[in-house]
Amino acid sequence: MSTKMSIPHDAIVFVGDGRKALFLRNAGDEKFLNLKTEQVFVGQNPATHEQGSDRPGRLFAGAAARDKRSAVEPTDWHELEEHRFARRVADALERLVRERKVKAVVIAAPPRTLADLRQVLHGDVKARVVAEVDKDLTKHPVYEIEKHLVR
Repeated sequence: MSTKMSIPHDAIVFVGDGRKALFLRNAGDEKFLNLKTEQVFVGQNPATHEQGSDRPGRLFAGAAARDKRSAVEPTDWHELEEHRFARRVADALERLVRERKVKAVVIAAPPRTLADLRQVLHGDVKARVVAEVDKDLTKHPVYEIEKHLVR
């Protein structure tokens, strides 16, 4: 059973993942969605070898236990950049909500990005979130995003 999502006129629809985000505005009404692109953000996330060392460090258990050593898990530079990107777009969304006095926000993002956004969104923005969609729609054209949201 699918329920049709109600997205009010002038609501902001955030579509994003850890590398790209779209802010869309519903220029239509609750019955006929008509999303218009307001802003597009694309994060810079270069290859791992360009972001940090390629070899993990090592830990030793102590001077007497030379045989007991283990590798330190390498830093996931892409994941760190995706967290930073989530914070940047959350700040931009907060500015947009305040400047335009947005009453409703819909967020469509993969589960990991949703979790990042929940942690960093300001309370004012969280209070205006009327729906969350746990899908990555960033690679879809706007007309397909509309179809996904009205199902």
